[in-house]
Amino acid sequence: MSACFDLLHSDNLSSARRGVLQTRRGPIETPVFMPVGTQATVKGILPEALKEIGAQIILANTYHLFLRPGHDLVERAGGLHEYMNWDRPILTDSGGFQVFSLGDLRSIDEEGVVFQSHLDGSSHKLTPELSIAVQEALGADIIMAFDECIPYPSTREYTDESTALSGRWAKRCKQARKDDDALLFGIVQGGMFPDLRQRSAEELIEIGFDGYAVGGLSVGEGAELMYEMMEQTLPHLPVDAPRYIMGVGTPENLVEAVSRGADMFDCVMPTRNARNGVLFTGFGKISIKQARYREDREPIDPDCSCYVCRHYSRSYLRHLYQSNEILASVLNTHHNLHYYLDLMARMREAIATDRFDEFKTDFYAKRQPE
Repeated sequence: MSACFDLLHSDNLSSARRGVLQTRRGPIETPVFMPVGTQATVKGILPEALKEIGAQIILANTYHLFLRPGHDLVERAGGLHEYMNWDRPILTDSGGFQVFSLGDLRSIDEEGVVFQSHLDGSSHKLTPELSIAVQEALGADIIMAFDECIPYPSTREYTDESTALSGRWAKRCKQARKDDDALLFGIVQGGMFPDLRQRSAEELIEIGFDGYAVGGLSVGEGAELMYEMMEQTLPHLPVDAPRYIMGVGTPENLVEAVSRGADMFDCVMPTRNARNGVLFTGFGKISIKQARYREDREPIDPDCSCYVCRHYSRSYLRHLYQSNEILASVLNTHHNLHYYLDLMARMREAIATDRFDEFKTDFYAKRQPE
């Protein structure tokens, strides 16, 4: 077995798996969803509330913290955990996706990426070595190799060249690593070409990482193509290492990815949707801003046990949103993250008891057409 990952149980009718990922700040039960704390905070919720609803680990962003307030400042403050009052594990992404999203504001060469800050237009260069150094200065428990997130659609020629470049960068990341107590994950690229994804996975395994992520998904492709790429990639990754699908996604995406053998997820969807008045429930999404909720005294989801559903009505939450009250984002975020974390807990339990197929059938049966 992997030094950091124990596979506890595999479902008997699917590829779903339950495991424990060991980090220096404690174990993480998988499958797991990681709330996104881009700038050293999960927007709209206190760290204590995150713990209350079951967050085991959160994600922070290398690119944003590199630019503001600066990784050196965070390091002097005692590291990210001390800085943001979070004593559970933190995963930092490498900054590759954010640099990718800058589009024309960046240029790529063998050495790394030169980009203009979205804050003030200043020029910076991010290399594999600097990405690792920044993440280690932040004190992350899981750090990610620096890669290029391939746009969709892309030609085979571009995808081939980019995937090869990410592979060379992955080697440099491994060589640059100094903090042996932090876990280092490699990122599989390859676009929408199964053979390139297989090649990428094999190259990363040869280098040797503590875990393996599947990158370059949820970048504009349809759900079926995304699932196909998961199916074409996950079987090539070690059984005894954690498998992380980056940037995914909807509750349906999470259920489908778990059924295909994925262990870890992150996405801004629950928090971003909360700020826009979109709430997740066992029967699908609702838009709390709609007039039909004006006098609705029911909770968001009658089957939800979260603090918000126990104390507030749809009518009140609509009023807060329509009034542009800050509390609207706070309560909506609490509910949405509770829904996501509870969904993962229920999947872990279903896998442990060989009921995942039953769970999945029930999950879709309760959902109403949007």
